[in-house]
Amino acid sequence: ITHTSLSPVLNDTHVRKDETSCKFYGLGSDGTVGANKKAIEIIGNHTELYVQGYFSYDSKKSGGTTVSHLRFGSSPIKSHYPVNEADYIACHNKSFLFQLDLLRGIRPKGTFVLNCDWKKEELDAHLPNQIKRIIAEKELDFYIIDATTIAGNIGLGNRINMIMQAAFFQLVGILPIEKSVKLLKDSIEETYGKKGRNIVSLNWKAVDAGIKELVKIRPLGSWKEIGVADGTSEGDLPVSAFYGMEDGSYPLGTTAYEKRGIAVMIPQWQLDKCIECGMCSYVCPHATIRLFLMNEQEQQKAPKAFESRVPRAKELTGYGFRVQVSPMDCTGCGNCADVCPVKEKALIMEPAEQEIEAQEENWEFAMTLSEKEGLMGKNTLVGSQLSKPLLEFNGACPGCGETPYIRLLTQLFGERMMIANATGCSSIWGASAPSIAYTTTSKGRGPAWANSLFEDNAEYGYGMFLAVDQIRDRILDLMKEALKTKMPQKMKDAFLNWIEQKEDGPGSRKATDDILSLAEEHGVLEQSVLAKILEYKEYLVKRSFWMIGGDGWAYDIGFGGLDHVLSTGEDVNLFVMDTEIYSNTGGQSSKATPAAAIAKFAAKGKLTRKKDLGLMAMSYGDVYVAQIAMGANMNHTLKAIIEAESYPGPSLLIAYSPCVSHGIKSGMGTSILQEKLAVEAGYWHLYRFDPRLREQGKNPFQLDSKEPKTSYRDFLNSEVRYAQLGTVFPEVAEELYQRSFEHAKERLNLYKGLQ
Repeated sequence: ITHTSLSPVLNDTHVRKDETSCKFYGLGSDGTVGANKKAIEIIGNHTELYVQGYFSYDSKKSGGTTVSHLRFGSSPIKSHYPVNEADYIACHNKSFLFQLDLLRGIRPKGTFVLNCDWKKEELDAHLPNQIKRIIAEKELDFYIIDATTIAGNIGLGNRINMIMQAAFFQLVGILPIEKSVKLLKDSIEETYGKKGRNIVSLNWKAVDAGIKELVKIRPLGSWKEIGVADGTSEGDLPVSAFYGMEDGSYPLGTTAYEKRGIAVMIPQWQLDKCIECGMCSYVCPHATIRLFLMNEQEQQKAPKAFESRVPRAKELTGYGFRVQVSPMDCTGCGNCADVCPVKEKALIMEPAEQEIEAQEENWEFAMTLSEKEGLMGKNTLVGSQLSKPLLEFNGACPGCGETPYIRLLTQLFGERMMIANATGCSSIWGASAPSIAYTTTSKGRGPAWANSLFEDNAEYGYGMFLAVDQIRDRILDLMKEALKTKMPQKMKDAFLNWIEQKEDGPGSRKATDDILSLAEEHGVLEQSVLAKILEYKEYLVKRSFWMIGGDGWAYDIGFGGLDHVLSTGEDVNLFVMDTEIYSNTGGQSSKATPAAAIAKFAAKGKLTRKKDLGLMAMSYGDVYVAQIAMGANMNHTLKAIIEAESYPGPSLLIAYSPCVSHGIKSGMGTSILQEKLAVEAGYWHLYRFDPRLREQGKNPFQLDSKEPKTSYRDFLNSEVRYAQLGTVFPEVAEELYQRSFEHAKERLNLYKGLQ
C-alpha cells in the first residue's frame, strides 16, 4: 500500500557447520510445543551443546498450526530469526502436506519424519508430488510413524508429543538412545507426576512406542522425475492484499475458505437410524454438521451419494431431509456422535480420509441448496437448526463449550445482530483478521461484529445501542412528519405499522420490507421526507444488541461496565460464556472460579467461593437473568435465550462453558455431556428470572434444574483441575472439596428460597 516494506530475508546467512537446525510442524494442543521446550532443556542441561528455541503459532486456539524452530551447536547461537534451512523436519499432522511448503529449505541428506496412518506401500499414491520429488532429489532420510493411532491405543487421545519426541532423539543422535529415553521419562515424571501415576505410565509407553514404531522409507526411483506444480504456501499475505481495507473492516465469512482438514475422525450419518432430532447440529462447536432440506427440483439434481429421507415432521412434508458434514472443516471432536440419543448411533466416527473423499462433493452440493425459512418455528430445537448458522468454522478448540451458544444466537437473531465482543477466547475464535467466522445469509444479512478492549466491552456495546437508538428515533420523527403530508394511503399504513412494530424484531423486518417495496413501486422524490427516511433504511429493522465475552470480562475486569449497562434499563443483551477461568490467557483464576479448583494464581486450589453474578443482577429487579447449560437441557437454553432477547430491557445470560483447560478426563469430545453432569451433580444450577412475570402476579424467579441426583465429588474428580488437588496437596484437598460442595448447596438453598 505504501511501498515502504523491507524485502524479506529468505535464507540463513550465517549457518555454521557445527550447528543442527530443526523444524516441527504441530497442531495446537497435540503437545508439540511443550515437548520441544522440554527437549531444549534436556539437550541444554545434559550435553555440552548450546541450544535455542523459537515457537510460532497461528491465531487459532487448540487445533491451530504451531511451528517449533530448534537449534543446537557447540558454540553460542546468536540467530534471531526462525529456521529457514533445516537438518530435521517433522510433520505431526498429515494435513500440512497439502497446505504448507513443508520441505522448503531442508538440507541435502536431511531427515524428514511424517506422522500419518498410511502404510509403506500407500505413500506413493498419497504423498504430494512436490514432497516426493524433494525427498528423492535431496536424498532425505524419510521416516513415517502412525503416532495418532498409537496415542489413541495407549489412551493419550491426540497427545502425540512424547511419541514424536522419542522419534526425534532416536534420529538426531545427540545422546545415546538409552540416556535419551531415561531423560525423557524423568522429564515426564517431573511434568505429569502431579496428575497421577496413570498419566506418567501412559507417557512412558508413548516414549517406547516412538522408538519402536518408526518405519524408514526408501523413495521410489520415479520420485526424482515427477513434475511439480507449486500449490502450497506458508500462508503469509503481502500488505498489498489488504488494499481497500485500511480502516480495519473485513468481509464476513472468510473462514469458509480455509478448509484446514485437521480432523482424524469425522462423523458419518446413518440415514436409516436418524430420528431427525437436530441435536448433532445444535451442539456442534464449529457448525460443520447441519440439517438440510431439499425441494423436489433439488432432489433431482443431487449427486447419487447425497441421500435423503422423508422427514417425520408434518411441516416438512414434500422435502427431503439430510444431515451433512463439512469434512474439511470438521475438527473431529465427536460431540455430535456423543449426544446422539439413538441407541444404535445415527452418527459414527470414521477415519477422516475416507469421509473427506466420500463427503466433500456432498458438502459442496449442500452449499448450493436454497435456504428454507419459516417452515418450522425457531423456538423449537429442530426449527432453530434449519436456519443457516451465521458463525461457522471458527478457530476454537475442538469440543469448545463456548461456540455452540453463540452459533445458536446467530441462527435465532443473526440477520439483525450487532455484537460487541470482549477481548478473549471469543474474540480470537470469532474474528482474528482476516479469518472471520461470522457470515451472512444468501440475502447478505448477518451479524455486525466489532471488538474494542477487554475492560470496556459493555460500555462499547452500549454506545452502539445509543447511536442506533438515536437514529431510529430520528426515523420515527420523520415518519410522523411524513404522515402529515400527501402520500398514498398504503405508504401511510406501512408507516403506521412500522411505528407500531418499531421495537419488535420480526415485526419491524416485515414492516421494513413493506416500506421498501412501496417506495420502489411508487418512486421517491429527491427532496421528500420519504427520501430522508430511506437514507436510514439500514436502521429500519430493530437491531438485536449483544455484548458477549468470558467470565474474566464479566465477573472481573469488565464488571463495572457490565453493572452500569444493566442499571440503565435499556434493551440490550449481555452473554457470559462462563469457563470459570481466564481461558484465553492461560487459565488464571477469576471471580468465577469455584473453591477447590486449581488454576494459575490458585495453585493450591482456590480458597474462596464463586461470585454469584446472576444473583447480583437480579437485585435490580428489572433485569432478565438466566443461567443455562446447553448439554443439561437444550430446550431450556433455547427458551431462555429467546425470552432474554424479547425482554424490553437489559438481559444477562450466564452459560456454563466447559474448556480444554478444565482437563475433562473423558476428553473434549464429551464437553456437552459434561454440562449435563454438572447440573445433575448440583455443581451448576439452571434458572430464569423474568420481571414480566411480576406483572402477571407471578414469582419472577423460576428454578429450572432438579434436585441433584449424582455425586458432587464424582463430578469434581472427572476434571483434572479438581482431581489434581488431591494428588498434589492432599493435606488441604478434603477440606476444599467439602467447602466447594457446601457453597453449591448454599446456592441451591438460596435459589429454592427465592422460588
